[in-house]
Amino acid sequence: MSARLRTDALRAAILAAGLFTMTPLLAGDRRYDQGASDTEIKIGQTMPFSGPLSASSVIGKVQSAYFRMINDRGGVNGRKINLISYDDAATPSKTVEQVRKLIESDEVLFTFETLGNASNIAVQKYLNDRKIPQLFVAGRSTRFEDPVNFPWTMGFAPNLRTEIRVYARFILDNYPNARIGLLYQNDESGRDYLAGLKDALGARAGELIVGEASYDVSDPTVDSQVVRLKAAGVDVLIDMAASKFAAQVIRKTAELGWKPVHLLGVGSSSIDAVLIPAGIENAKGIISASSFKEATDPTWRDDEGMKRWSAFMDGYYPGGDRKSIFAVYGYSAAELLVQVLKQCGDDLSRENVMKQAASLKGVQLDLLLPGLSINTSPTDYRVVKEFRMMRFTGERWEAFGPMVTD
Repeated sequence: MSARLRTDALRAAILAAGLFTMTPLLAGDRRYDQGASDTEIKIGQTMPFSGPLSASSVIGKVQSAYFRMINDRGGVNGRKINLISYDDAATPSKTVEQVRKLIESDEVLFTFETLGNASNIAVQKYLNDRKIPQLFVAGRSTRFEDPVNFPWTMGFAPNLRTEIRVYARFILDNYPNARIGLLYQNDESGRDYLAGLKDALGARAGELIVGEASYDVSDPTVDSQVVRLKAAGVDVLIDMAASKFAAQVIRKTAELGWKPVHLLGVGSSSIDAVLIPAGIENAKGIISASSFKEATDPTWRDDEGMKRWSAFMDGYYPGGDRKSIFAVYGYSAAELLVQVLKQCGDDLSRENVMKQAASLKGVQLDLLLPGLSINTSPTDYRVVKEFRMMRFTGERWEAFGPMVTD
């Protein structure tokens, strides 16, 4: 073969190779891992639809309704979101079983908003070892904001230590000679609260904290713990109990005629799930904190984000309680996930999902308080980082004071 013929043959081979590789390159513009396709994004979660924390499962119900709305509008980048949600009864061993089913049988792309600190801790290593995103965890342990040790896990609401430090700051500023009592669940999350409080109070911790009481989730009541804290002379009660037990605390303090300054944890500030069962009159004056607008606050009547929320509730969750912090929280986390999926474009690999979750810049959600936005980075997995204090009027939560952070 002549040199010219050899050259022409080489050119033809190169051209043929280019044509041959063109299809994979074009196909490569759409990148999928298990659970994603041209038409669907399959995600999974567990919720306590039964058991002592079942009131919190409103979060999952709202999210299912929210994704139904998104799907009715054409989905995200043309793909419908398929949320598979299983009951784990807030039992970590059940969470492990259900999450394994989601990954290994249902083949979801990632998990989203599984509820509870203990439940999420139980599956965290399993998901991280397999490089599966554990997104916007509905739990607030500091280990959900640790990109060094758990790069595939990201929380949503401010972590427990951030919240308790905000309360400590509030106490030091307003009740510098307080006799503080702390009620907490006897698990890792509860110990996070205790450690965070002592850290925030610094050298004064031993002087100011006069009572500590823990409970187990299997306990029928926390009445004895409340009696013990009252007997210790507590005049500022930090109540970090879960919903069912928080309602018991409010009722019991009223029965005892005990009127400490009562600081209630964000996770138990639901009017419907906690304050009404406890007795509205008993709850009047309780202080908590939030990062979100109160749906019943007339301040937001003409707010555009609140109008979108109201339209969603009317159309997709009409029986839902608009006073519930769980409904607000569930809606907001789902809204943020849709933003992440939009940013993913046609790259629905697990790696890119996590990359986009860690690349949020100035994202404003419908129900976040004005002035707050979501900003994350590969070294900062904190999503919602700020609070505003609020007081229950007997009808609604009323915000007061400036925005505060840890």
